[in-house]
Amino acid sequence: MRVVIQRVSKASVTINQQIKSAIQKGMLILLGIEDADTDEDISWLIKKISQLRIFDDEDGVMNKSLLDIDGEALVVSQFTLHASTKKGNRPSYIRAAKPDFAVPMYEKFVAALSASLQKEVPTGEFGANMQVELLNDGPVTIIIDSKDKSF
Repeated sequence: MRVVIQRVSKASVTINQQIKSAIQKGMLILLGIEDADTDEDISWLIKKISQLRIFDDEDGVMNKSLLDIDGEALVVSQFTLHASTKKGNRPSYIRAAKPDFAVPMYEKFVAALSASLQKEVPTGEFGANMQVELLNDGPVTIIIDSKDKSF
């Protein structure tokens, strides 16, 4: 499982010219799922994301987590996070999980994050053409891969 986390002042997802979800201060989480992912990957990532200290404290130091600031999270599925650009110029998405596996994992991830944050986590729509708008605060962008914990 691979995530790109962006600290945002606000973010939204629009589908067919209709805003589906929007948040204020918090994290926009782009989520890529591969066939090798398990419930253990979800648990590890949820703990890491919930406790990731990327929000400023009173001294302007990134020392507070999403839980500490009672921030919001918006999760958007993004199979392109597993793109391989090793050969040629056209990315291969062979590592990205197919919908029959990815959708239940995506739903488990969102449910686990909601439980951890103790609030509903809005989402995009799996497989839809989405327009994601965000105001990256910082900018702060973090990449985490549950298969490569040294990332």
